[in-house]
Amino acid sequence: MSDVSSRELLARLVGFATVSRDSNLELITFIRDYLAGLGVDSELIYNDQRTKANLFASIGPTDRGGIVLSGHTDVVPVEGQAWTVDPFVLSESEGRLYGRGTADMKGFIAAVLAAVPTLLRCRLRLPVHLAFSYDEEVGCLGVRPMLERLQARAHKPVLCLIGEPTELRPVLGHKGKLAMRCQVRGAACHSAYAPYGVNAIEYAARLIGKLGDIGTRLAQPQWHDRRFDPPFTTVQTGTIKGGRALNIVPQDCEFDFEIRTLPGYDAQEVVDELHRYAREQLLPGMQAVQADTSIGLQPLSAYPGLATAPDSEAAQVLALLSGSQEFGTVAFGTEGGLFHEAGIPTVVCGPGSMDQGHKPDEFISLEQLAACDALLLRLANWLTHAA
Repeated sequence: MSDVSSRELLARLVGFATVSRDSNLELITFIRDYLAGLGVDSELIYNDQRTKANLFASIGPTDRGGIVLSGHTDVVPVEGQAWTVDPFVLSESEGRLYGRGTADMKGFIAAVLAAVPTLLRCRLRLPVHLAFSYDEEVGCLGVRPMLERLQARAHKPVLCLIGEPTELRPVLGHKGKLAMRCQVRGAACHSAYAPYGVNAIEYAARLIGKLGDIGTRLAQPQWHDRRFDPPFTTVQTGTIKGGRALNIVPQDCEFDFEIRTLPGYDAQEVVDELHRYAREQLLPGMQAVQADTSIGLQPLSAYPGLATAPDSEAAQVLALLSGSQEFGTVAFGTEGGLFHEAGIPTVVCGPGSMDQGHKPDEFISLEQLAACDALLLRLANWLTHAA
């Protein structure tokens, strides 16, 4: 098989509409077959329904740890966005490649796949592992069973490079996230007799107000970490629904909120405080009217933050590959914290910008794609000469 360019591969990858709610198996099958054509075997790790899969493949020696190149295959939806091009057909204009996932993050995966023939021609002293996961956009779900497999291996990887879009600037940290749902069960009645009911929306509003107070406290200067923007742990409510008619006291209301935490801060502290407030301040009044009223909290998704030390070996390798020791952080999350928790030092560096991610007419520049090709060539050279 002749070498295929990253642009050609990106066109193929964008053509698979791997929105998180849908299957990614066609894309995974394409990658598996592409690698097989180069003589590289892949392991597929399916979800329970076998509708989605991770792909893990290794190039080079099998008797030692190596470098993981990690990327997610799912993308966010396009509905409701004003696209001027077909989001699932790669198009080019003025040095930009347009399509859903070009920046976040099929551009990186395309560059990695294009680098495979080069890696195969090198006498690698350390292996390269390709780890492509599903459902990152909805809570880093797919990478978890893949990490369980990695933990069982005799030789654990020594470094993971997450190729999220950073404009190829070296990133050592990002915030963690905990997403929660709060369900308030009140008591319905005719609105003319409102005091005899329990208004679930009003109690939900008080809970949301409490979250706002917690967020305001966490934004105080003593809690800041200037490496991040914003430099504090944030709390925000994103969705709410409840009520059936204006003349009925609403029986049910639910809202979803998220906590984006600085590394080292436990988001559960916010949940515990909200739970205490509900138990001590709200439930007694609710249940004095009707005993079976309730307030419930359930987690939706979570991933840890990442804070790799600037003086670590992982950071120095990233500096060598990126050509910069100006380490930064990003506001968005990645699976990096999960790799780090698994004992695999992790850094983030990839082509494109998250300024374009999740937006209509998402794009990556040809310049960024070429720069990623060059970074991976430097990685191949370094791995060939690594001790």
